[in-house]
Amino acid sequence: MNFANRICRNLCFVAAMVLVVTAATRPLLASSLSAEEISAVDELSSYFNGFKSLQGEFTQVSPQGRVSTGVFFLSKPGRLRFEYAPPNPFLVVSDGSWVVIENRKQKTTDQYPLAATPLKLLLSEEINLMKEADIKSVETGEGVSTIAVEDRNRAIPGRLVLVFDTNRKELAQWIVEDAKGKRTTISLANLETGVEPDPKLFVVKIAKRKSNR
Repeated sequence: MNFANRICRNLCFVAAMVLVVTAATRPLLASSLSAEEISAVDELSSYFNGFKSLQGEFTQVSPQGRVSTGVFFLSKPGRLRFEYAPPNPFLVVSDGSWVVIENRKQKTTDQYPLAATPLKLLLSEEINLMKEADIKSVETGEGVSTIAVEDRNRAIPGRLVLVFDTNRKELAQWIVEDAKGKRTTISLANLETGVEPDPKLFVVKIAKRKSNR
């Protein structure tokens, strides 16, 4: 079972970032964006580049309406930890090279290269969305900018919608729509930047691959 299918079955946050989208859509060229839209994209890039660490709380609503909550810790480049509150049994940790998904109830783990997941964009040292992502749409107004992006190289399927609160100057939500229009929403709260997390939060155990010989 590949990364996308496995995550869609077992993981909430990463699943929301790996869903397949309609292939017929095309990226918006920078020349087709208005000055206001380009400014909104640049502001979001600047926001991500303005911190090395981020932590806070999240609430996730699945397409079926299931609600999960938890806390997360992010430390660039490449490190992330999502702790889901019970009864959700999952823990997601990236150490900068690998993303490990642990089911604490069943005591099982899955692992994937970070470079093969959509997390690589958000965890990069520096982000330039205009250059590194296909901008699918930009909407501004009522205190928010909503920007839909896809991986420019098509190596990672999926559409990620980033909702930026222009009044508070912080990321408010991740939203993903799959090819059937199903939405998964992750809302963020009580965000703190500049607080360096304990490095132990990002330690993972990588299982050795069995030889085919």
